[in-house]
Amino acid sequence: MKLEEYLSKFTIVTRDPNLDAMKYFMEKFNHPEKKTKFIHIAGTNGKGSVCEMINSILVNAGFTVGKYISPHLIKYNERISVNNKQITDQEISDLLDVISKKIDEYSKKHDTIIKEFEVITLLALLYFAEKECDFVVLETGLGGTYDCTNIADGMVSIITDIGYDHMDILGNTIEKIANNKAGIIKKDADTVMYFQEKVTDIIKEKCSKENNTLHLADLSEIKNYSYDKKFQKIDYKSHKDILINLKGKCQTYNASLALETIDILREKGYAISEEAVKKGLSTVVHKARFETLSENPEIIFDGGHNENAIKNLKKMIEQYYKNDKKTYIISVLKSKDYKTLIKLLTEDKNANFIFTSGNSETRYVPKEELYNEAKKYLNKNIYISNLNEAVENAKNGKYKGVTFIVR
Repeated sequence: MKLEEYLSKFTIVTRDPNLDAMKYFMEKFNHPEKKTKFIHIAGTNGKGSVCEMINSILVNAGFTVGKYISPHLIKYNERISVNNKQITDQEISDLLDVISKKIDEYSKKHDTIIKEFEVITLLALLYFAEKECDFVVLETGLGGTYDCTNIADGMVSIITDIGYDHMDILGNTIEKIANNKAGIIKKDADTVMYFQEKVTDIIKEKCSKENNTLHLADLSEIKNYSYDKKFQKIDYKSHKDILINLKGKCQTYNASLALETIDILREKGYAISEEAVKKGLSTVVHKARFETLSENPEIIFDGGHNENAIKNLKKMIEQYYKNDKKTYIISVLKSKDYKTLIKLLTEDKNANFIFTSGNSETRYVPKEELYNEAKKYLNKNIYISNLNEAVENAKNGKYKGVTFIVR
C-alpha cells in the first residue's frame, strides 16, 4: 500500500482540532506513545533546527533516536527516521496494512473525520515503538494543545521562537498563539525556552500549573562568537568551542535550547559526552534552512514562510552575502501572508527578483500576483518565470552572484 495514495482519502483540514481519534488509536495499539522518551518541540520558528540539533547529539551519543518532522520536501518518508535512516516504502506499506483496518473501524463508529496528519503521526509512533527507540525527537505540526503529536508525554518540552503564523487556527495575538503552544507542557516534567516578551509569563504560568520545571536559556551566556561560511563558533555556559554547522546567528539561540536540553538529560542520568555534543552540532544538517545546494554557482535554498523566518533570512543574507550580487527565485504558498513576505524581501533594492507559481498552481500564489505585489515597491529587476526554468538558469550560472531560492 502506497502512503500517498492512502492519504489522499483523508482531509488536511485542521478546524476544531482535538485528540479524540489519537486517544482511540493509542488504546487500540497498546499505547506506543508510552514506550519511549519524547523530547517535544513547539514554536513558530526554529523548532526544525532544534529538532535536528538534539537528534544529531543523541545519535552521536550512541542512542537509538527516532525523529519526526514536518513537512517533507519530496517524500513522506523524510518525516520519519531512526538514527537518520528514513522509514522505507515497504515498512510504511506493512504498517498501513495494520493501521488501515483500525481506521476503518473508527470511521464506522465515529462522525469525526480522520486527518492526514493523524494517520502519519500514528504510523510514526508505531514505527518508533517497533524500533525500540531510546528517545524520539518530536516536532509539532501546528500549534501544541490539539496537535496530534501532543498525545505523547514529553519528558522535556521545548518552546522555540514564537511569532505570527497560522493565525486563523492558533489565534491572532502572540498571547493566544503562545497559550496554544504551551499545551505541550506536561505534568512533573521539564520545559526549555529563552526569554520572549509576552510569551515567557504564559509559559511560566503553565509550568507552575503542571509542576513542570522551567529552564530559561540565557542568551547572554552565548560568548566568544565567531563565524565563517562553514561554521559558527560559540561558548555556552560550560560548553566551550562549540562549532555549529548551520548558518545565521539565530542558530546560536537554537543551539542554546539544545544544550540546555542535553544538560537536563545528563542530570537525569543519561550518558552524553561532550565529544558527542560537539560532533553532533558540528555535523548537524537541516534541509531547506539556508541550505547550500551548489557552491559554484552559489545557490542557497531556504523554506522561510512567515514574517519572522523572512526577517531571519534577511539577517543571514546581510551577514554572509552583504556585498554580493543577488537573485531571488520566489514562490509562496497560498496559506501564507505573501504581501508581507514580498514587502520584506523587496527591501533589497539592488537584487533581481524572479516570481514563480512553485511546483503546484493549486497550492502556490500565482506568479502574476507576486509580480504585481512587487511592483508596489520596485520598478525594475522583477520577472516572472516557471520554477524549473528559473532553477535551471541558476544552475547554469545565468545569474550573477548568489541565487536564493525562497519557498
